[in-house]
Amino acid sequence: RQGVKALVVACNTATAAAVSGLRERYPELTIIGMEPAVKPAVAATKTGVVGVLATSGTLKSAQFAALLEHYGQGVEVVTQACIGLVECVEKGELTSPSTLALLKQYVKPLLDAKADTIVLGCTHYPFVRTLIEELVGKNVVLIDTGAAVAKHLKHRLQENQLLCACDELGDVSFWSNNEAAD
Repeated sequence: RQGVKALVVACNTATAAAVSGLRERYPELTIIGMEPAVKPAVAATKTGVVGVLATSGTLKSAQFAALLEHYGQGVEVVTQACIGLVECVEKGELTSPSTLALLKQYVKPLLDAKADTIVLGCTHYPFVRTLIEELVGKNVVLIDTGAAVAKHLKHRLQENQLLCACDELGDVSFWSNNEAAD
């Protein structure tokens, strides 16, 4: 109803749960989903061990299983569900002691497994990237999909001749299903 020309489902878990249904219901609309960056992580690893930090919903999804089946061959992929981390980010607790404690708990198994590449498999996790970088050190590569998704969206809009070639800024509207955000 808002007249959008594209939709980005900016959540790995929501993509796994709903992007296929959205594409079926709105075939005329460019719909871009998010998924953990397993493919680039596999290409980047030198130790052959990739860690994935994600929500339980993402890790349990058929879409994630398909990613591992397709791109995870020949490497060890160690997954870690980060229960409570999304809530810390949404509360703005980006550097709090409780957030740091959760992150320590979640990155330890990945580091113990010798992961040299870690996927930030949730769109909330880049908000705590600095803390994660401090915990994992300089020799571990962190990968998230934000820039790649933006690049893909631009490509799809160009491909469908929907990319604005003007200097005007568009309108920005934010919608939330959280009453506290009103």
